Amino acid sequence: MGKATRKSILEYALDIYSVSPDYPWADSPDFAVLRHNDNKKWFGLIMDISPSKIGLQGDKTVDVMNIKCDPLMIGSLIGDEGFYPAYHMNKNYWVTVLLDGSLEMSKVCALLDMSFELTARKTMHNSCALSV
Repeated sequence: MGKATRKSILEYALDIYSVSPDYPWADSPDFAVLRHNDNKKWFGLIMDISPSKIGLQGDKTVDVMNIKCDPLMIGSLIGDEGFYPAYHMNKNYWVTVLLDGSLEMSKVCALLDMSFELTARKTMHNSCALSV
């Protein structure tokens, strides 16, 4: 499946979810929001930011993606290379993923799939049983 980059994530979102990014901020034209087609909730935000924003060294901007995650997984993810506390989002529910090609696409896509599910429209299930 390859390595996770901005381009590969955007292609995955289009192929799997039929979602094209939108770019809602004129002052940040490269910030791409991935949102559900039905409820318009975000399930991913791809940004180019200064590495210092996530505790890295360097002067050149890096591509990262914020995704919603199971809170029980965040602590273990943050311990892995390429995963950081969420930049500019709730750190209890979101994680930042480095998209520099160092992470396996399969791992990042599995987390993006989780984010998609966590932000999907909730359906009401009829839990009442009919008695005879």
